[in-house]
Amino acid sequence: MGELVIGIDLAGSEKRKTGICVLDKNLVVRTFLVFKDEEILSIVKNVNPSIIAIDAPLSIPKGRRNIDDREGPHFRECDLILRDLGIKFFPITLGPMRMLTKRGMLLKEKLENLGYEVIEVFPGGAQDLLGIARKSKGLKPLREGLLRLGIKGIREDATGDELDAVTAAYVGLLFLRKEAMLLKGCDGCIVMPKADHSKRSKSVFNT
Repeated sequence: MGELVIGIDLAGSEKRKTGICVLDKNLVVRTFLVFKDEEILSIVKNVNPSIIAIDAPLSIPKGRRNIDDREGPHFRECDLILRDLGIKFFPITLGPMRMLTKRGMLLKEKLENLGYEVIEVFPGGAQDLLGIARKSKGLKPLREGLLRLGIKGIREDATGDELDAVTAAYVGLLFLRKEAMLLKGCDGCIVMPKADHSKRSKSVFNT
C-alpha cells in the first residue's frame, strides 16, 4: 500500500463540492471534486490509502449530548489548544459548522468500518504553520506555497476546495512520517504540522 494518502476538504452538504486529493510518497497529487459520500467511498476503496485526513470536526465537545445540543461547551480541548497557538477557526457549534460536523462524524464512521485510519486536520491552520497563504488570500499564492513544499502535479485551475484537500493530504503524510504534532484533548484530536511557536500549549504532544 505504501504511503498513499487521501485528503478530503469536506463540504457540509452533498449539494456542495467536496475536494479530494490523492498524494503519493513522492509528493505527486491528483485532485477531484465530488458531491456525495458514495463518491468519496468509491475513490477511497479504489486508492486503498494508508490514511485519510479529513478537513472537518470529527467529534463534539465533552458535555454535549449531540452537535445540536444548545447547552454545554462550544469548544473541544483540541480547539482550545488551537486557539492557544493563535490560529483562527470557526467554533464547531456555529450554524453551518454543525452540519459539517455531523457529516464528518458519519463519514469517519463509514471509513473506519471499512478498516481505514482517519484523522482530523485543519488546512487553514496548517497553512498558517507552514507559512503559506490560506485560500482567502487568493488561490495563486496558496498554490505557489504548496509547490514550494515540493508538492507536484497541482493543476493551475485547481479550486480552493482541491487546494485545501492537497493541504489535508500533506498533513496526513507528515503524520505517517511522524513529522506532525497532535493537538490532543479528551474529546478529540487535530493533527497539525510541527512548528515552533512561543505560545504552544503544554498539551501539544509530538507523534
